[in-house]
Amino acid sequence: MFKRSITFAVVAGVAIVLAACSPGGNSTDPAVIDELVLGLVPSQDIDQLVIDADELGALLGDELGIPVEAVVTDSYAALVVAMQAEQAQIGMFGPIALVQAVDQAGAEAVLQSVRYGSSTYVTQWYTNDPDRFCTTDIVTDEDGYTFCNGTDEAEGGPVGEEALAEIAQDESIAFVDEGSASGYYYPATQIQNAGLDPFDLSGSFFAGGHPNAVLSVARGDATVGVSFNDARSEVVDEIPTIGSDVTVFAWSENIPNDGIAVAGNLSDELKQRITDAFLAIAENEEGAAILSAVYNIDGLVPADLDALDAARAVEATFGDE
Repeated sequence: MFKRSITFAVVAGVAIVLAACSPGGNSTDPAVIDELVLGLVPSQDIDQLVIDADELGALLGDELGIPVEAVVTDSYAALVVAMQAEQAQIGMFGPIALVQAVDQAGAEAVLQSVRYGSSTYVTQWYTNDPDRFCTTDIVTDEDGYTFCNGTDEAEGGPVGEEALAEIAQDESIAFVDEGSASGYYYPATQIQNAGLDPFDLSGSFFAGGHPNAVLSVARGDATVGVSFNDARSEVVDEIPTIGSDVTVFAWSENIPNDGIAVAGNLSDELKQRITDAFLAIAENEEGAAILSAVYNIDGLVPADLDALDAARAVEATFGDE
């Protein structure tokens, strides 16, 4: 099956890499622990993310007075496994993976991201074949980005879902990551609601990051793709015409933003110190710039557990008929 066949290969490959990154001490007492591992998942160019993640780890270590090593995993699933195996003590997750970290790895969700003043976002569907997927005229904004089916003026989702009926079972679709909310769970659920089997999409693949999914559609490797909104801005330096090469035609329902989890076996004191350290980083100019560079984060707020329950419900019913 599409999702399950990918999971084992990715997790097995990354777990071996992470084993070498475990903290030197096993104690969860902040007075004696000698290193923490911060896990991230690619949402941008991997080489640049490694640089940005190292800077974030250094800032976090300075705030805590404990060295923090930043590790970029291949997938959300691998990061959940790392938390479960006590190979990472801090993780930055999408909302579905965040609840998986809580439910499967005993982690504690402590913070959620804020972007553009909101703690929610949507999946955006985009295509290189607007004649097929746009039922309205294409609208171009002042930055040259193209939209149709009402996605240019919507304030929340879902929008343009009727166009998903045009997607075929063998459609070439660029998903992001098997653990991504906006890059897999929510759009695959939309496809299922449109009458397709999300586990038998013979032309679909995981691009390995939101920008990669956009690029896959721009380059013709896929007809349609999904990502957070608006991931086209992540690749505009690489393809200046990306806004018109790829047209957004639909949105999912609103999704709670990504967040930060800490290992459940850490002391309450250390959990609070880590939470406070991230909040302090978000409040200073250098730290805010790094959070923006890593995941386009504008700010951090306490985790909304009710909103995460909504994501948990999507995960729990995914694939059910």
